[in-house]
Amino acid sequence: MVDVTGDQAGSAFRGRIALPEVVRSPWWELGRRLLAALGILVGTVLLVYLDRKGYVDGNDPDNEISLIDAIYYTTVTLSTTGYGDIAPVTDGARLVNAFIITPARIAFLVLLIGTTLEVLASQGREMFRVSRWRKNMGHHVVVVGYGTKGRSAVDTLVNNGQNREAIVIVDPSPTALADAHADGLAVVSGDATRREVLRRAGVGEADQIIITTNRDDSNVLSALTVRQLNPDAWIVAAVKEQENAPLMRQSGANSVITSSDAVGRLLGLSSLSPTLGSVMEDLLTYGEGLEVAERDLLVSEVGKQPQQLPDQVISVVRDEKVYRYFDPVVTQLARGDRLIVVRPAKELPWAPRPGTHHEETASD
Repeated sequence: MVDVTGDQAGSAFRGRIALPEVVRSPWWELGRRLLAALGILVGTVLLVYLDRKGYVDGNDPDNEISLIDAIYYTTVTLSTTGYGDIAPVTDGARLVNAFIITPARIAFLVLLIGTTLEVLASQGREMFRVSRWRKNMGHHVVVVGYGTKGRSAVDTLVNNGQNREAIVIVDPSPTALADAHADGLAVVSGDATRREVLRRAGVGEADQIIITTNRDDSNVLSALTVRQLNPDAWIVAAVKEQENAPLMRQSGANSVITSSDAVGRLLGLSSLSPTLGSVMEDLLTYGEGLEVAERDLLVSEVGKQPQQLPDQVISVVRDEKVYRYFDPVVTQLARGDRLIVVRPAKELPWAPRPGTHHEETASD
């Protein structure tokens, strides 16, 4: 990719959509090959000029080959025009033409024609891929920030049934771009606090936005901008400090995770009770042991108490409110309830909200 600096770098990189498997800019390839073609041209000119006594100029009575004649002969020869006014006459000059200049001519043509076709095809293919990607976008997930927390969030989504093609990463870092591409994810390069960058990521049509940069102020500003672009999206945001959580909620986040408090609490529990710490770590680790999941209530479970179900129910979601399993409001389970349960990891996949064993749900 062509290197740019300063403001040019920012304006060229900001808001750029980059899909996986793109390794180099076509313009970088074009520049590299043009330099190679120029090298062949200059080398051939020098070769002809140094061996000028082996050539004859039919339009010059003195039969002298000047540097301009060498340039002229090289250009018409490499371009296969070949007017024939300058020609090799000695055996050495003819051998040089046969074994050096002719392969150089072929390489020159391959570089120019091949590069032109490749650049046009690459640009057309990339434009088509981006256009098709935009057309298929909608009801997708936008992840702002692809650091440790962002990658873990994406892994959790994918492991629970989310299609990678329906996840878009927004991050200004070239390192994050490379990591996301390696994971098969589309990336919009740029600052998520900028409205245009978020528009390119399709925030207005997204169902969910996960905001997890390394700065609380950036997270707050991103949440404000996202909420303006999409009043209905479900926004999950991370903050480092608990004191910033209320501000994040005021900015439009539906759910706020305080990373420092969560880690500190887990460390404290592990110190007080190593076994309890192991259980908590098990719940937070995907694919083994226990999993926390949300599922629909089954028809056969309507009217029962949460404690009577085979799954370990810890909360009940009713009318978009969360009740603990012992709350008197949810003593009897009703149609439309959703359950937050702890169950073996082998019961997955559970996302988005299927029944435990494909039974009919009470919401059907």
